[in-house]
Amino acid sequence: MPSYRELLAQLRSEIEEVDVVRARELLAADGRPLLVDIRELDEWSEGRIPGAIHIPRGNLESRIEAAAPDKSQPIVVYCAQGNRSVFGAKSLEELGYENVVSLAGGYVDWKRSGFDTELPRSLDGAKRQRYSRHLLIPEVGEEGQMKLLDSRVLLLGAGGLGSPAALYLAAAGVGRLGIVDDDKVDASNLQRQVLHSTSRLGEWKAESAKRTLQELNPDVDVVPYRERLTSENAERILADGWDVIVDGADNFPTRYLINDASVWHGIPLVHGSIYRFEGQLTVFDTKAGGPCYRCLFPQPPPPELAPSCAEGGVLGVLPGIVGSLQASEALKLCLGVGESLSGRLLLFDALATEFSEVKLRKDPACPVCGDNPTITEYVDYVEFCSGRPAQV
Repeated sequence: MPSYRELLAQLRSEIEEVDVVRARELLAADGRPLLVDIRELDEWSEGRIPGAIHIPRGNLESRIEAAAPDKSQPIVVYCAQGNRSVFGAKSLEELGYENVVSLAGGYVDWKRSGFDTELPRSLDGAKRQRYSRHLLIPEVGEEGQMKLLDSRVLLLGAGGLGSPAALYLAAAGVGRLGIVDDDKVDASNLQRQVLHSTSRLGEWKAESAKRTLQELNPDVDVVPYRERLTSENAERILADGWDVIVDGADNFPTRYLINDASVWHGIPLVHGSIYRFEGQLTVFDTKAGGPCYRCLFPQPPPPELAPSCAEGGVLGVLPGIVGSLQASEALKLCLGVGESLSGRLLLFDALATEFSEVKLRKDPACPVCGDNPTITEYVDYVEFCSGRPAQV
């Protein structure tokens, strides 16, 4: 059996190496290669080459495909001194990667040459333990978790949909959660609104939600707005700079209002609705070229065709399913991973346990997000939804 040094020398003859000067040229050129740091976490935490992603050597084979699905993509692998990266580069070649090089001299040589380095932000021990299952996911990892901790999500409603969405967003570590709700906890809410409890009957839902979420995760800054969203307060509430809005509203005036506001502010809107055994879910993201709520529903249906849950009822678990899916969409948007439901309407039938999907298209004639918008400021949404012409 060859010794370690003999095996290292053999692999060096089989893979391509570049020195730090050539590596810097490659990283500065068009078609920049993927830079993979395969050192251990403690080494990574002490400094890295700017733009590198972190995949420890022991996880390289299992995680690289998520970071580099195209096996023709150029990759530069580095470690501390250029030894582990030789083995790493060989493993990637054996996995079918066609253009892999190892950085000779590694991070030590890069730093010694006076080239730029950066000290990455890192999670402390308590956060590393709390979010440990996220850290194992290549699409999240430590950088993704810090993105979540920096994210700001606004929830409309602390009711059936808002409850599961808020719980999972807080548990995931979204750093700031705004909750807009002007209602109080009632006994009839407790069949589905799991943020609240019997001991909180009569309390404001926004305040009850804050207590529950901060007990779940003290990392989260919960901002309660004990008011209903209106044309008069929308700009004040949105001025807090939200990254994503989760719509758990139960009335059409608020749905049209938050749609218009999200279009004008360029904020993705995760929409959900429920009735009896049926749920709907989509993402309205006009900034990314998708449709808005008005593209789907140019006019609200007459009241007799759209009864509320208070009038028609709802299976208690249904908002848990739809609200959890809303949280999933919001987390993907905060992380910038995966494919959102923008342009797709997801339908769920709890009686049949079936999901189906409908394609949505942006309406060029939409009065808010179309080519020539005619609604450019807030209207009287109650009047609009009553069937009378809205005054712009």
